[in-house]
Amino acid sequence: MEGEENKPVDSWSDTESTGSSKRVAFSGPLPGPSVAYKRTNSYSSSTRSTMRIKDDDQYVEITLDVRDDSVSVQNIKGGDSETAMLASRLETKRPTLGSQLSFKLKQVSQELKRMTSSKSFNRIDRTKSGASRALNGLRFMTKSVRSEAWSEIENRFNELAINGELPKSLFARCIGMNESSEFAGELFEALARRRGITSTSIIKGELREFWEQISDESFDSRLQIFFDMVDKNADGRITGKEVKEIIALSASANKLSKIQDDAEEYATLIMEELDPDNLGYIELYNLEMLLLQAPNQALARNRVTDSRVLSQLLSQKLVPTKEYNPIKRTYRSLRYFVEDNRKRIWVFSLWLAICAALFAWKFVQYRHRAVFHVMGYCVTTAKGAAETLKFNMAIVLLPVCRNTITWLRSKTKLGAVIPFDDNVNFHKVIAVGIAIGVLLHAGAHLTCDFPKLLHATDAQYKPMKPFFGEVRPNNYWWFVKGTEGWTGVVMVVLMIIAFTLAQPWFRRNRLNLPKIIKRLTGFNAFWYSHHLFIFVYVLFIIHGYYLYLSKKWYKKTTWMYLAVPVLIYACERLIRAFRSGDKTVRISKVAVYPGNVLALQMSKPHGFKYTSGQYIFVNCSAISPFQWHPFSITSAPRDDYLSIHIRTVGDWTSQLKTIFSKVCQPPSVNQSGLLRDDIGQSSNKIRLPRLLIDGPYGAPAQDYKQYDVLLLVGLGIGATPLISIVKDVLNNIKEQKDIENGITDKHAKPFMTKRAYFYWVTREQGSFEWFRGVMDEVAENDRDRVIELHNYCTSVYEEGDARSALITMLQDLNHAKNGVDIVSGTRVKTHFARPNWRNVLKRVAINHPDQRVGVFYCGAQGLVGELRRLSQDFSRKTTTKFDFHKENF
Repeated sequence: MEGEENKPVDSWSDTESTGSSKRVAFSGPLPGPSVAYKRTNSYSSSTRSTMRIKDDDQYVEITLDVRDDSVSVQNIKGGDSETAMLASRLETKRPTLGSQLSFKLKQVSQELKRMTSSKSFNRIDRTKSGASRALNGLRFMTKSVRSEAWSEIENRFNELAINGELPKSLFARCIGMNESSEFAGELFEALARRRGITSTSIIKGELREFWEQISDESFDSRLQIFFDMVDKNADGRITGKEVKEIIALSASANKLSKIQDDAEEYATLIMEELDPDNLGYIELYNLEMLLLQAPNQALARNRVTDSRVLSQLLSQKLVPTKEYNPIKRTYRSLRYFVEDNRKRIWVFSLWLAICAALFAWKFVQYRHRAVFHVMGYCVTTAKGAAETLKFNMAIVLLPVCRNTITWLRSKTKLGAVIPFDDNVNFHKVIAVGIAIGVLLHAGAHLTCDFPKLLHATDAQYKPMKPFFGEVRPNNYWWFVKGTEGWTGVVMVVLMIIAFTLAQPWFRRNRLNLPKIIKRLTGFNAFWYSHHLFIFVYVLFIIHGYYLYLSKKWYKKTTWMYLAVPVLIYACERLIRAFRSGDKTVRISKVAVYPGNVLALQMSKPHGFKYTSGQYIFVNCSAISPFQWHPFSITSAPRDDYLSIHIRTVGDWTSQLKTIFSKVCQPPSVNQSGLLRDDIGQSSNKIRLPRLLIDGPYGAPAQDYKQYDVLLLVGLGIGATPLISIVKDVLNNIKEQKDIENGITDKHAKPFMTKRAYFYWVTREQGSFEWFRGVMDEVAENDRDRVIELHNYCTSVYEEGDARSALITMLQDLNHAKNGVDIVSGTRVKTHFARPNWRNVLKRVAINHPDQRVGVFYCGAQGLVGELRRLSQDFSRKTTTKFDFHKENF
């Protein structure tokens, strides 16, 4: 029989035969616009079946001869060489059941329909660049398959197999897909379903077949696997329910909880796009079309306008060249190091020279005193170390005089020669110098000076009587009980406590300690132990006054070293105390976001002026009246409010979040966050904790105004100081438009930044809610693309991975239709995995030759080295100069 166009096809009736022939039943519609089947009964040991695939005016007719143990192609009418190749896949010499033949018929008819379709589907040109990129996609393994890969899989099979069979539950572990066990389970079922395997375990031979198909480099093979994962009933069609299930699975594998929750809505979107005739299903060719067309759109969107020749020349120029001469290689490395660290080098060298000079001065001075003949070089070492201690105990306060440093950074040109960005690092270096000085001074006295004095003869002791008394000390206790002794011992103990708790392992609670001990660590312990310095300085002055070997007041120089630095620091603390008392702020908005982030929007105190990139200290008396914690300002200078975003990573921030969460309610439909409260718009009077702020204080990011081009890189919560810069650039764009449109007459202040690239890399999808409003505002107002936003979600597998393929398709569909990214919820499309930073800087260098680019980074320490090295590399090998700045994080 022959079906008419657009007429449903009746099910096959039973086929009867005599002798050794079989009775084969075929049921269900086959894929295709119109399919017709002709049954020919012969009373022999065979069944001849004819299958026709119709698409508009074109038929492909295949006649099959089905015998007891074989299927052969008798005749092919229509089609081409590719049709014949596909038809040959039906031939088999093995015993074939009716269900297997039916499945093969469906498969081939689907392939033929896809080939011959001319109106319903235009075949994608796979030679196009976008399609070529997609053909490299749908990888089921995260690393390239090597020749020895199967041996690794085989070894794992031997380890994991139970009675020679590998359970489905261990399949993910065996093929190296541990992080996506649920996805691997669906992959197992798809591969087993295609082979008719119903068991939940497989033998080694079947695993080998699975592996060969998974590692097949053919795009068609990978596409078929992916299709089979969705098509769970193996009917060659994907229904809306099956699409929903695979979306939920892909979202789960990529840790995208919001997409998982809205899987039904997104499944409807895909079905509307790929099933315009409302057939209720889509087929393999629809999936291929969506997969191959999306990269073309992405490529057009991200195409760089610069010439390909320039890019190629630049790439060749940037190929690292290896210097085989060790002398030249060392010289070049040293020269680069000096160029990149010249400000640090001269400051460190000056400090080291002063310490060495003071040590040598005291060493020589005591070398010519009578005490040297009794105590020898022990006393010269102790006194030399003591002199460096006086100097270091004085200057260690200067790097933490934040108001002074902020003023010097903002109001003077000293930043050209002094690395103000490294103030905290210099503070740590001086602390190490103090530790070395204490070790030398105390060690020389306790292990050398005092024993020699105790064992000195009467003749040797006689010159020491003016210093230690007429009677020679007879034990250690004599030294300890004196003012010089007990003050020194107490100082050493307090310094050890403060130095230990300041280490990052204790300050950030990185050590797995018992709960009792863990309570004694953390930021609170660091903060309080560091304020023991008040007692240390008092004891230091006392210790420096009661000296054994110096009795004249003008030779007791400790107070002389400390006077000026202590006075400056004391004024700093007084300014902070008076200023913070006047800066009580009124909370206007509170929001609790995913990722344990608390956002506070507050009133701006009268006369409070700041620059984007700066930070403030916050005090909450409900938690502690003494603790002040620094947070980057996320609002822009021209905003009429102040805002900060606080990630709860310690005890103080956790308590702050708990306090403010009590006043929050679930947000409305148009609001972001898990909990929020707009106090300014609420009719109910809510009692909130009192907050004090102190600042603003200078930070490396505030130097962005010195550059025409900005490259801003933020990791996670490290985006906070950079988002303020983005908002400031955006506000300048708005102001310029208002002036052009005649809305305002005031003249805009000169704004140097002409282009800004913002890269935000975060691990969690919910993090994008923190600054969703800013992203949308930039997309709406920045018509000239001054600001280029790039969001990266590292929980999603990289482009081309089968686990993220459907997410990529869905992202392109939703953004094209609704203008909203499904991952971030903003108008800015999200990239997956991590950026290729070399390509990022290369693109900036191509776009901005002969310009200085300010690279500002805030985030984890791990990326600092790579960005600094790339900035140096591109600065030396291109005409674009990259200045790297790291925010203390």
